[in-house]
Amino acid sequence: MKHLISFVVLVLVLATPVWTQAPAARYDILIRNGRVLDGSGNPWLAADLGIRGGRIVDMGRLGNSTAARVIDAHGLTVSPGFIDVHSHASTGLAGDLRDARQLLAQGLTTVMINPDGGGTVDLKAQRGAFEQNGVGVNVALYVPHGSIRRDVIGMADRQATPAELDRMVTLAQAGMEAGGIGLSSGLYYAPGSYAKTEEVIALAKVVGEMGGVYESHIRDEADYSVGVVAAVQEVIRIAEEGHLPGIVAHMKALGPASWGLSMALVEKITQARDRGVEVYADQYPYDASGTGIVGALIPRWAEVGGRAELLKRVQGPEHDRLAADIRRNFERRGGPEKLVISRYAPNTAYEGQTLAQVATTRGKPAEETAMELLLNGDASLVSFNMAERDIELIMRQPFTMTCTDGDLVPFGQGQPHPRGNAAFARKIRRYVNERETIDLPFAVRSMTSLPASVFGLKDRGVLRPGAWADVLVFDPAKVRDVATYLEPHQLSEGMAYVLVNGRIAKDDNNWTGTLAGRVVTPDRR
Repeated sequence: MKHLISFVVLVLVLATPVWTQAPAARYDILIRNGRVLDGSGNPWLAADLGIRGGRIVDMGRLGNSTAARVIDAHGLTVSPGFIDVHSHASTGLAGDLRDARQLLAQGLTTVMINPDGGGTVDLKAQRGAFEQNGVGVNVALYVPHGSIRRDVIGMADRQATPAELDRMVTLAQAGMEAGGIGLSSGLYYAPGSYAKTEEVIALAKVVGEMGGVYESHIRDEADYSVGVVAAVQEVIRIAEEGHLPGIVAHMKALGPASWGLSMALVEKITQARDRGVEVYADQYPYDASGTGIVGALIPRWAEVGGRAELLKRVQGPEHDRLAADIRRNFERRGGPEKLVISRYAPNTAYEGQTLAQVATTRGKPAEETAMELLLNGDASLVSFNMAERDIELIMRQPFTMTCTDGDLVPFGQGQPHPRGNAAFARKIRRYVNERETIDLPFAVRSMTSLPASVFGLKDRGVLRPGAWADVLVFDPAKVRDVATYLEPHQLSEGMAYVLVNGRIAKDDNNWTGTLAGRVVTPDRR
């Protein structure tokens, strides 16, 4: 009996589970105690993030876990890194500004370059340069329709021949094969404006088959030609017939004659989406746009044949016709007093002055002044031409993403539009914190998971296990767009920590200089 009892006790002991604490996980970086906005638009939740090998490997209450670096995010918001779907930062990122400090300071960890149909046709070389030299943010490359057209047809205002169209389609396909994110067009600018809709659809079809999107600086944002409503409808048509997502770039109603038309634009997109056409918009949160004298004031007929032909028209028998068109274009933008010169290399003293002021100084009409400046080199302009009610209506739409449409400009060069340094911070400061146009989860979604899903960037724009660790840690109340129209070179404030692919780029008040960015491509092919 004694042996039997001993046997039973032994069996019970062996059968009883022994609860031991598993070894604590070790991460490269552990972000603790944050208010996590995962990018979906949902309210924040309390969670920790464990990061290893560039990705988020665990998310939740991570207990006694340890890491090589622990960031205490108590009282702070943790979100995915922001995605700029329309950026002109390519030159800076390929040069001395590759650390992307101006972008990181406003929370950007991914940018889409070659927008408006511009930029290089050789995406293979562009991609190789970024991969070889390094870059501070992730970069996605548009295939530029306007540059392709210029390469094949030049600056001619005519329809492409069948052979030319085949060549253009081949170049678009090569761009996608090199890693393109989609097709961009600038149908407002020459030579894109010389293209018929059918030409763009032909390129869009091959891009759509390869997993890309179509993004367009539409043919008219005001009443220059077809009108802004018809121009948005053209994007819808190209998306529908090209069988790919369509994006109205930096959507706006430009100029006093178009104010209020945002309601019609929103309705056009809503109706298209209701019938199954995948259409979106993006937007920068400013009442001023940015372009040049040619873009804002010169009619496209005057650009046929290129810059040399344009300058001949300025000085030749078509001068008076051109001057009359410039006067009409002043009216569309609210007058020369609404156009501020942001960069003009031949005479930097003009920077920060309106065209009206420069015209007074020179003692000539504004249209003559514009043409004289053009003869010495195009001037960049900041154009104050949008209404607040249109900005807010467009911003509130669930299909609207966020962009800068900004350049990456070295400190002290000219007075560029502040959007390149501050658009995303301004959206949080002005439209979330102050005006309460939208709430923070909605704003973050427009900057993260929405663009990631539109562009097919799997494992980006969200916080979850398996996602790339593009992560921000910040106090929303302290986010501030320091850059202004008068002092545009200031860095935005409020981002305490910025991680790109699991590496810290901004470490509280310190910049690490890490070049952790990658060239990113669609994952839905």
